[in-house]
Amino acid sequence: MARNILILGASYGSLLGTKLLMAGHNVSLVCRKNTADLINREGTEVRIKLRDEKEHRSIFSRDLPGKLDAVTPADVDVSRYDMVGLAMQEPQYTNHTVRVLMIKIAAAKLPCLSIMNMPPLPYLKRIPALAGMDLEEAYTNAQVWERFEPGLVTLCSPDPQAFRPPEEKANVLHVGLPTNFKASAFADDKHNKVLRELEADIDAVTLDGQDVPVKLKVFDSLFVPLAKWSMLLTGNYRCITPTEPQSIRDAVHGDLSRSQAIYDHVDGIARKLGADPADQVPFAKYAKAAESLLKPSSAARAVAAGAPFIERVDLLVKLISHQLGNPSAEIDRTVETVDQKLNEKIVQGGSGAE
Repeated sequence: MARNILILGASYGSLLGTKLLMAGHNVSLVCRKNTADLINREGTEVRIKLRDEKEHRSIFSRDLPGKLDAVTPADVDVSRYDMVGLAMQEPQYTNHTVRVLMIKIAAAKLPCLSIMNMPPLPYLKRIPALAGMDLEEAYTNAQVWERFEPGLVTLCSPDPQAFRPPEEKANVLHVGLPTNFKASAFADDKHNKVLRELEADIDAVTLDGQDVPVKLKVFDSLFVPLAKWSMLLTGNYRCITPTEPQSIRDAVHGDLSRSQAIYDHVDGIARKLGADPADQVPFAKYAKAAESLLKPSSAARAVAAGAPFIERVDLLVKLISHQLGNPSAEIDRTVETVDQKLNEKIVQGGSGAE
């Protein structure tokens, strides 16, 4: 049965969207009007490399069995959808029209699968050790999440690395690292039935008889997506330096023993919260993957481009580590550097002529 999935965010969201379209499901991408018009006119193009192939293949939405449309936040009819994918950067949810849409989604009690790096607050409330912690400071506007029932929100570790090539139109996405989306289950079996249907349908997709990477994998454990935190704190946020941004490879391999110490510390925090070591990704495997990540992280690129806000998983992990009584000087230093760079941009932005 074809499901109707609403995905907020047409950039990274188009990767999950394309996988769903290939599996015969229908997808609506929520984005700005100019991008929506472009997608409704031309569709999307996701470039992905199949196993043992040297070149990326372009997968066009117009060639796929599922139906794609794009819509602005104000024009969404939430009654049409079975599930929502949250694929915008966390600060984007503070936009007024997006906030209004989020209120409608919460009121409709639609299950929400987040593929953001920043875990939605209601998902964190599902973890007993975090339910009572004061973590709102890490969010651009924590009130966005107030109306959501925790059991209706889950997190999917956004491990696949992808970016919009700057020279291309806004409907093109290039996948650099085609790993899997690893999702925790919802609280309700009814919603998990849909999630596992999507998992099986995506898994069955082939292209010219070949398997297509970037699967959706569903886990009963709430902690599987937290494995991404070690990667983000070791690589992504350390791409932000007091000067120019560095690549993820350089952030990780510039001082491998320091990187391993940070990675292990964050893994230890996840275990204190209840994670099983089996939920986590070994440092050696991450370090190997980081060798091919030759660009700065999206967070570092955003800061360099003058963004006043970015997703702050670094600050979230700092707040958790301090409230667990297990702080890390390295993590505190990373947070300080990110704060400093964001403040620089705000000061520069505020002092320029209109």
